[in-house]
Amino acid sequence: MSQRDPQADGFFYYSVKTTGVYCRPACAARLALRKNVAFHDSSEAAEAAGFRPCKRCQPNSQALVQEYATKVAAACRAIEQEEVVPSLDALAKAAAISRFHFHRGFVKMTGLTPKAHTLAHRAKRMRAQLPALRSVTVAIYEAGYQSSGRFYAKSAQMLGMKPASFRKGGTGETIRFAVGECALGSIRLAASEKGGCSIALGDDPEKLGRELQDLFPKAQFVGDDAEFEALVAKVIGFVEAPQLGLDLPLAVRGTVFQHRVWQALREIPPGTTSSYMQIAQQIGAPKAVRAVASACAANKLAVAIPCHRVVRTDGVLSGYRWGVERKRALLQKEKAAL
Repeated sequence: MSQRDPQADGFFYYSVKTTGVYCRPACAARLALRKNVAFHDSSEAAEAAGFRPCKRCQPNSQALVQEYATKVAAACRAIEQEEVVPSLDALAKAAAISRFHFHRGFVKMTGLTPKAHTLAHRAKRMRAQLPALRSVTVAIYEAGYQSSGRFYAKSAQMLGMKPASFRKGGTGETIRFAVGECALGSIRLAASEKGGCSIALGDDPEKLGRELQDLFPKAQFVGDDAEFEALVAKVIGFVEAPQLGLDLPLAVRGTVFQHRVWQALREIPPGTTSSYMQIAQQIGAPKAVRAVASACAANKLAVAIPCHRVVRTDGVLSGYRWGVERKRALLQKEKAAL
């Protein structure tokens, strides 16, 4: 602040207690005494604390926010399109921002560090390319991994099974599954030996089975497993009586950001709701509301990861991959149980 660094604009704001005004770090206004100064992550946070925007530096200007959003978007494209992923220093230099402020701004706007975004993109490319390429090794380097060791260290979490089996449509893998009926319709639970658990809801039990077979056409499916069917009964019991709780061994496949969102969802108490904005703030990414909504939509573990407890800011139910009516029914059951 005392250096009036323009590269810090948009990454934090400061307010002055004696004037009731908040400013950008680069504001040319007279410096205040440190004891009267407070810092804020966003202009919204400063205004929520009761401060008004400075008329001189206009810290709530959307032009500034848009400028940094454009730079971060350009960095994301560079990470996703370049053959060799640019270093943090290179990304910051291209954005004409200091390394520190670029990293902080990237996290603030995307919810991920540049490194985590790179890893997530590589994992996505790997899943898309693996079935079509002639070997796992080729797919590893085509996806941008510098060594096979780094990929194999995370392969189970990323694919839910051995890479070679994933590439061959599940060849050699045994996938246990079971389908049951509950108040919400049909419910299917499935898992490979590595985990990769999924819970799906639907109206047609046969369709739920076909969807699983289409995903791994060459896998061996075991559907008459008493132990596994007992897990389905446990899930159904939770749907019917949420107060019982649900404790399942889950192997969840997703990006670093998705895992952060899903963990936050599991911390929402039954019978209550949070908004996408509240979840974004909880995980320290207040600007990543849309990314939070996307992570909820990517959840493949109905009820176990309770994305049904997330609503719009105005309280309206929306965005449930298994149907808004099921979302409403789950919330009503939870509230009744309380």
